[in-house]
Amino acid sequence: MNLSGFHLYQADSRDAQAIADLVNLSYRGPTGWTRETAIIDGMRTSQDEIVRVLSNPEACFLVSYWQQKLAACICVVHENAHAYIGFFAVDPGLQKKGLGKQVLMQAEMFALSTMGVRKFIMFVVSQRQELIAFYRRRGYVPTGRVESYPLHLGMGIPKVPGLTIEYLEKLI
Repeated sequence: MNLSGFHLYQADSRDAQAIADLVNLSYRGPTGWTRETAIIDGMRTSQDEIVRVLSNPEACFLVSYWQQKLAACICVVHENAHAYIGFFAVDPGLQKKGLGKQVLMQAEMFALSTMGVRKFIMFVVSQRQELIAFYRRRGYVPTGRVESYPLHLGMGIPKVPGLTIEYLEKLI
């Protein structure tokens, strides 16, 4: 996969179903290194949730299509002096090709240039050490903030007891 022509574009409501499908496939699908099916059951998101986020004036979904199919997405939400990173997904068939690194880097550059933020925050399921290691290699560090898995956000149902999330941040 040649990433030289890869670019993220701002999504709109027409992309909502494709975004929801990609996030669910990436995190709860049968393949890919980002899947959580061994520890979490159910859907990760819904089209309605994506539409709600798309309607937030402080949020921006960035997407990239590859051969007429949504290949990657990421959401950046401006809040005070920082940006939350979420809904980050790469099609499992395109994982391990450097696309995720490009998506994250371009999303950070977008937030720096359009939101003026100097800090990025995200949360990750604590038990996903390989995912945390990916973010650490990109400059994110644990904040020490760890919370119970957020059942109220409707991101699935834990299959294992004691599931937690931890917050990571990156200062630019």
